[in-house]
Amino acid sequence: MIFALVALVVLALLAAVHRYVWRRLVGDTTAPGSTLRKVGTVAAFVLPLLSVGAMTSGRIGAPFWLQQVLAWPGFLWLAALMYLTLALLVGEFVRPVLRRVLARRDAAAADRTTAVLSSEAVATTTSGTRPRTEELVPAGPASSTTSADPISETAPPAEPEPESSAPDPVAATAPATADASTADASTTPLARPSRRLFVSRVVGGAAAAAGLATVGYGTANVLSGPTVKRVTVPLAKLPRAAHGFRIAVVSDIHIGPILGRAHTRRIVDTINSTSPDLVAVVGDLVDGSVADLGSAAEPLAGLRAPHGSFFVTGNHEYFSGAEQWVNHVRELGLVPLENARVEMGGFDLAGVNDIAGETEGQGPDFARALGDRDRARAAVLLAHQPVVIHDAVRHGVDLQLSGHTHGGQLWPGNYLAELANPTVAGLERYGDTQLFVSRGAGAWGPPVRVGAPADITVVELASRQA
Repeated sequence: MIFALVALVVLALLAAVHRYVWRRLVGDTTAPGSTLRKVGTVAAFVLPLLSVGAMTSGRIGAPFWLQQVLAWPGFLWLAALMYLTLALLVGEFVRPVLRRVLARRDAAAADRTTAVLSSEAVATTTSGTRPRTEELVPAGPASSTTSADPISETAPPAEPEPESSAPDPVAATAPATADASTADASTTPLARPSRRLFVSRVVGGAAAAAGLATVGYGTANVLSGPTVKRVTVPLAKLPRAAHGFRIAVVSDIHIGPILGRAHTRRIVDTINSTSPDLVAVVGDLVDGSVADLGSAAEPLAGLRAPHGSFFVTGNHEYFSGAEQWVNHVRELGLVPLENARVEMGGFDLAGVNDIAGETEGQGPDFARALGDRDRARAAVLLAHQPVVIHDAVRHGVDLQLSGHTHGGQLWPGNYLAELANPTVAGLERYGDTQLFVSRGAGAWGPPVRVGAPADITVVELASRQA
């Protein structure tokens, strides 16, 4: 019942947002019945349907090819809708300012026109009443009849119009039409609607350009692959022999209908280029089943690290068949740490299942992973979600490596991520435990990242005894 209510609220919100975007980008800028209005209206119905299809097709078991067809336009439209809405909301503040500026400009132009017309009227009146003081008089004897206008006397008489000529209907009606047009123009307020239309098109066009450019930029960020970051983490218990040990941390790869085998290959090549001592894949590897995405994950078999590659589940694995994926990554050469621990040279490496596994009886078990270890040794914990940091503190973990947040992925999503996670990205300390959160190497939903670039981080452990 609660899920149904939430779904109805979300659908109502999406409908309201689409209505607002349609009104500002289509309704306010196009003429009723025009081709652009029709195209925009059709898009306003089709695009949200594609988005709903992209979000639900995987959950309902649709064929993978259909998921791929729906994913690109459906998820990209969600990102575009978000940034178009933000740009249009900013435009609401620009709109009245622009109208005021244009109104002042039009008023100033009208004042100048009135001043010019008044000057011409005064000049015409003055020239018409000025007495003629220098008239030319023809030489010769004075005429018995003196004319006040000698030019009029010498002008030839006009030819009389034929009595039978019919009046020209065009000529007769032209003055009337002109007068009527002038009257309509003087009484109909054309300036205000014209100004409103101009403002709507300027603001709408600028919002569309800004929103779509942002989505294009964010998509390029994802498709170009993650960048490499490096961070040094000093650990008090780390022996001198383990000083400089490098862990390549990668999270949230999100292999799926959009990001496939080429995406995985880019990530593997980037990790191998850093020559790490150990690779840690901290959850949300996939968005789909092994049957659909197993081949796309196969490049993970090419990971190279002398101390091995390790994997813990994320919440998305439990949407995709966690047990099957754990078995598959094991076949690819990765070591799944399911509430387990291994001893490395100089520190303990532990991993816990994601809290989403609690619904399947496979949640995190810190006692099993960390309960019987030697606390004199440094401990590094792989846990997908940062929210388990307080459990890590209680169990004496020195460093927790996590992902899940994507760094917010789509600005201003980072502010929402901060409400749900103790750390959104980077390194922070909680008591004697340090928490590092990766932004992730892929993207969930829209293949777009804005303000949160994808990364792979090389964490270099430092001994204070070195």
